[in-house]
Amino acid sequence: MSEAARLAPQLAGPAWILALEQTAARGRRGREWKHPKGNFSATLVMKPWQGVEHAALYSFVAALALDEALAQLVGPHARLSIKWPNDVLLNGGKIAGILLESLGVGGQISHLAIGIGVNLTEAPGAADVEPGAMAPVSLLGETGTAITPQEFLPFLARAFAKYQRQFDSYGFAPIRTAWLLRAARLGETVIARMSIETVTGRFETIDETGNMILITAEGRRAIAAGDIFF
Repeated sequence: MSEAARLAPQLAGPAWILALEQTAARGRRGREWKHPKGNFSATLVMKPWQGVEHAALYSFVAALALDEALAQLVGPHARLSIKWPNDVLLNGGKIAGILLESLGVGGQISHLAIGIGVNLTEAPGAADVEPGAMAPVSLLGETGTAITPQEFLPFLARAFAKYQRQFDSYGFAPIRTAWLLRAARLGETVIARMSIETVTGRFETIDETGNMILITAEGRRAIAAGDIFF
């Protein structure tokens, strides 16, 4: 992500930056991201053609692309799902995460950096994740599928290009529909932990802006950001 920010002004168009090794990997909210050798870490740098709200929806595009790329590798019977908003799960464990960062000044976005990390060969240990968080898994450990980061990137890039064309041509509606078909725990009770409160409710849907909609004892709630626990 840091290299993406450095290179962005020099790029003539969208570009994938693949990191074979990281010394300061990071996840959401500045959390440390473990990157064992052989795992996938890459950032797509692009210029969003609309505003901040539109750019944020690319997290759903990226999640669908990841889901499709992994499904192509392990077959249609793999238990893949997406945990709101963009963690990809395999057999109920977290195999991948996505981080979006906007680049620019004065509230204007010049570039969008979409960072994607996938546990291809090794998953972090239980001590490396927060209490109550999804247990990490790896592609190799769960399915026996061995693939290098360099080999995985074309699968992901092709899938992302497919969903990006759909998003740019038809808006968020078809992305939302496809995402809901892959949503983890849709219709079930989940816990949303935000900075100032914790909300428990039934996961009903996501709305037109990507918010998670929960049916709670107090009524319908829209969750714009938070950590989700099952």
